[in-house]
This record gives sequence, structure tokens and C-alpha cells, in this order.
Amino acid sequence: MLLTIFAVIALILAAIGLYGLIAYSVEQRTQEIGIRMALGAQPRDVRNMVLLYGMRLALAGVAIGVEAALALGRLMNGFLYGVQSWDPAALASVAVLLMAVALTAAYIPARRAVRVVPMDALRCG
Repeated sequence: MLLTIFAVIALILAAIGLYGLIAYSVEQRTQEIGIRMALGAQPRDVRNMVLLYGMRLALAGVAIGVEAALALGRLMNGFLYGVQSWDPAALASVAVLLMAVALTAAYIPARRAVRVVPMDALRCG
């Protein structure tokens, strides 16, 4: 029970961290997004750009996490009794869950990026 609570808290913290990182990136790139929209980029192009950025970050994190889990599983194999040191179903399900959380966390900044008004983004000052 306690382990499940910690896992949920870790998942929420990961989502908040990814959301914060992508929201900050969108804020820093407001002028670039404004220029893209002024030159004719469609809102779906901007949304896809931000979502793709978030998913790349999440994919890199999941890849590093799976590699670390496999390495630590081999290392801890002697300490585990009656438990397999690596479980492909568990690793795959956690990876899919984290990618879904990352997509959800990236959607809000992506929606905000679509609402950028080019004239306001390009205004100096």
C-alpha cells in the first residue's frame, strides 16, 4: 500500500516537472512561436512542435530509466528471492504509463503556445 502511494507521488512529481520544463520552454520561445505564426505556421504545427519536444524529453528519460532498471536488476539479482530481476511486462507498462503522463503534461503548454498572438509576441518591451 505504501509503495503504491510513493509510486503515485513520484508519477505526479514527474508530471509536474515535465509540465514546468515545457511551460518554461514555451515562455522562452514565445517570440519564435510568434514569428512562425506570423510567417504562416498553422496552430496544429505549433502544437505538434511543442508536443514533439515534450515527447522527446520523455522518451529520453524512459530510455535512461529502462537501462538503469535493467542494470540495477542484474546487480540486485542476488538479493531477490523468488522474484525475477527483470520483467518485460512491468517495464513496458511503466514506460507506456510515463509516456501517457508526459503527453498529458505537455498538452497544456502546447495549447498555450497555440494561443500566442504574433503581434504581441513580436512587440519589443
